[in-house]
Amino acid sequence: MARFFGRYEHSLDDKGRVILPAKFRGPFEHGGFLTQYQDGCLSLWTPDEFELQMENMQGRASTSKSDRNLARLWASTSHEVEVDKQGRMAIPSHLRAFAGLEGDVLVHGAIDRVELWNPTSWEQKVQPEEQRLTEGDDG
Repeated sequence: MARFFGRYEHSLDDKGRVILPAKFRGPFEHGGFLTQYQDGCLSLWTPDEFELQMENMQGRASTSKSDRNLARLWASTSHEVEVDKQGRMAIPSHLRAFAGLEGDVLVHGAIDRVELWNPTSWEQKVQPEEQRLTEGDDG
């Protein structure tokens, strides 16, 4: 099972591609799956992890109307991606728009997936937790 950690700063090229850090590329040798994710980021899943996510969504789809719609939305916006020999990965325009990716892209490991963030959005999301770490507040 692939695990991802670390933080890397990259930029979109003119074709809407981003470079996947070399450290992350191995598990995506045969492609991966890019999805919308919580808090306005994109998640890149290995094929095995994506299969687990699909099973989870399928299970949720039978529980309520809201969860069915969430599963529909998640599946309809998911996209299979390839990483080329230079480590570039194309990000479809609808996913770039969802995550607000226009220039700089923060690519970081999130244990079972790789997340892609607009750097400003990332800072707004994590600033409170960074403050807690700085102050030593564990609660």
